Amino acid sequence: MNRKKWVRLDNASNIFLAAMTSSDTKVFRMSAELTDAVDPHLLQQALDEVYENYVLYHSVLRRGFFWYYLEESDLKPKVTADVLPPCAQIYHFDRRELLFRVFYNQNRVHLELFHALSDGTGALWFFEDLLKAYIMLRHPEAFDGLDAAAHDRLNHQLEDSFAHYFRKDKKQNFTDAAQSAIRSVAKVSQLTGKSHTQKSALPEEDKQKRKRRVHQFRGKKTPDNRPHVIELEMPVKDVLTLARKQQTSLTLYLTAVYMLAVRKASPDFQPGSAMAVSVPVNLRQFFPSNSARNFFSTTRLIYTTAENGKEDDIAAIGRTLKEQFQQQITPESLEEKLRTLIAFEYSPFTRMVFRPIKDFVLKLVNYVSNRNLTIAISNLGKVTFPDPIDGYIEKMYFHTSAVRPQFCAISHGEHLTVSFTSPFVESTVEEHFVRSLTDAGVAVTVAANKVSSEDLEGELS
Repeated sequence: MNRKKWVRLDNASNIFLAAMTSSDTKVFRMSAELTDAVDPHLLQQALDEVYENYVLYHSVLRRGFFWYYLEESDLKPKVTADVLPPCAQIYHFDRRELLFRVFYNQNRVHLELFHALSDGTGALWFFEDLLKAYIMLRHPEAFDGLDAAAHDRLNHQLEDSFAHYFRKDKKQNFTDAAQSAIRSVAKVSQLTGKSHTQKSALPEEDKQKRKRRVHQFRGKKTPDNRPHVIELEMPVKDVLTLARKQQTSLTLYLTAVYMLAVRKASPDFQPGSAMAVSVPVNLRQFFPSNSARNFFSTTRLIYTTAENGKEDDIAAIGRTLKEQFQQQITPESLEEKLRTLIAFEYSPFTRMVFRPIKDFVLKLVNYVSNRNLTIAISNLGKVTFPDPIDGYIEKMYFHTSAVRPQFCAISHGEHLTVSFTSPFVESTVEEHFVRSLTDAGVAVTVAANKVSSEDLEGELS
């Protein structure tokens, strides 16, 4: 009998297994709105073609004594209608199942994926190839002489880029390993509970501000733990113009607008409180990689709100976030942080600890991290397709499961979409966010899913 191939989970994936809950499923969704209704039979044919090229996506997740690992399978994905709540649980420890699924609904195609399998960039590669294959089948007359050849990047899709770039080759004896692991645990706690900024980078006054209580938005939870999803669509050029006026990036501009919206929507907000945001960083832009697995880090940015009757504004928040981001996101700073995390993971002492104990430690680390965050954001940037495929795609959408209010942004053509997800029924934060943009002259279209008990009465009974 042939032994099945397997690979260890990468550094980022282990936290998703430990931190997953019924409300925070660690699942994210990418969607494409097409120019015509989806043909499910052709979508299944396209999925079968693309699936053969993505060996990583054949994996099922297994639990070992010491770590989780991905094992190849002979399972085949099936296209289904979109009937589940957004980002419903994909991984179940007692089932042998693929870690992604493909849905359709009218003229939309959805890809949902468990974050332990891949990050947004890796998933986007798969989704782009799926859309390309489907559109070529749907409109063959427009593609004479063209084929859906796989990218060369797929040759390295299984690479663990964390280990490749940040693992030290030096071997340690047991005593050294134990001491190193203890130091690493302390450092890991610091890295997850605080932003990773050089000590000399901030004046003493700013350091004191950073120690203040981090505000957390609270509300009424949705009745069945489904995320509250609110989709915004707007002209990308109008938002870019506003960001450039503030001399900041589109991502940080939207984050500043979001932070101000949280403050306005929080009746219990204490002036002088801090607001903290988690921002993912695609490591491929600093450390070249064609891995389709997770290869990202996160950074934590903080804004301490005004006191003594003073007003916060988007410009002040944006300046603060930009300064911190520039200090933290350098190859040197990222490498220092990640070498510490990798050293902890690969320490012989850590390897000897049973997986349930590691899960418990990672749950604690995640709990501490969550207590020090107000919101989370993610921006996949601009997505382009070659002609004539681009003409058959109207808009792209992206959102994730949520343990706190957060938004995900993605743009295609002239359209920027911002998708909010929250575990709460209330939408006051999003209302303030939209009002800030419309007051600045941006035309915004809004859509939302049903989350209240009244709206879901028929579904929950």
